[in-house]
Amino acid sequence: MTTDSIDRLDWAKGDGLLPAIVQHAADGRVLMLGYMNEAALDKTRSSGQVTFFSRSRQRLWTKGETSGHVLNLVDLLIDCDADTILVKALPEGPTCHLGTSTCFGNMTAPGAGFLSQLEAVIQQRVNAGPAESYTARLLDSGVKRCAQKVGEEGVEVALAAMAGDREELAEEAADLLYHLLVCLQAGDVRLASVIDVLRQRHQTPAG
Repeated sequence: MTTDSIDRLDWAKGDGLLPAIVQHAADGRVLMLGYMNEAALDKTRSSGQVTFFSRSRQRLWTKGETSGHVLNLVDLLIDCDADTILVKALPEGPTCHLGTSTCFGNMTAPGAGFLSQLEAVIQQRVNAGPAESYTARLLDSGVKRCAQKVGEEGVEVALAAMAGDREELAEEAADLLYHLLVCLQAGDVRLASVIDVLRQRHQTPAG
């Protein structure tokens, strides 16, 4: 959020408080709704952790200040009327005090954002014992085996596409995407880095 954007915020419309919608910066899920005054916004920007103004306690509170489940700031945007703040953040742990990933329940990320949610699950499997899950066993086998699985699944996708079987193609493509995410984890590469490469290529004028 630029200084010009901050100056445009219409604090008077909400008597000094504006709604702040928190969105998962990686997968697009809406995590919660809070309220910010100017002090809360300033602290959010300076600390890098999302801070609100509590209407019930009449004070600033940083999300996760007692639980440790903080929201790490990624970006701030304002709407067209300059009276609502969109906070893009990465959560550490569940967002809701009830233990769910969002204050609207354990939502599944919309569309392609589910890949980021699946990536987070795969990352959690790193510390699991190989006997606990297929993902853990695959990660334990090393990056070469993970890469081999990507190759095998890629062939299966190609065969399904050549056969013209749409249902099988979707199934095999799902297997390929899953194994690709596991391979990226084994190679210490984040999905966001891959998306950044695609975004840069998309923005580069065609030669």
